[in-house]
Amino acid sequence: MGPNHSKSEVSFSPASLFFYNYWENLLEDRKKVIYSTSFLIGRAAKWIEPYLFKLTNKDPAYLVNHWALFQSQLFTLFGEPTKAIKAEAELDCLRKKEGGNLCLYISDFRVLISRIGDWGESALIHHFRNGLASRILD
Repeated sequence: MGPNHSKSEVSFSPASLFFYNYWENLLEDRKKVIYSTSFLIGRAAKWIEPYLFKLTNKDPAYLVNHWALFQSQLFTLFGEPTKAIKAEAELDCLRKKEGGNLCLYISDFRVLISRIGDWGESALIHHFRNGLASRILD
């Protein structure tokens, strides 16, 4: 049976933001991976455990020593593959509520488009306008 994707067991936001803002060029891959494992829970934590018992392995291709490989494997096994599909469905249903705040609609729209692939500007404009009341478009 495949991995359970219903639970969010992978949370890379804190680690990725930390690396991006402070240490992206200073930390070696190995340190990024080891630090990131502290954010893993459940099945993802059990998956990485055997690798952590072999920290003496310095081979650059070894999972713990290779940040991109670690991220790829982690998201392949435990990421949410339907995230973009869910966002597309939510975007199709997104509407500015009558009397609702336009800024809230814009914010919700931006969150959803950040989760989908590259649709292109015209498709995004179409979906944005589709969620607005016709009286706003006139």
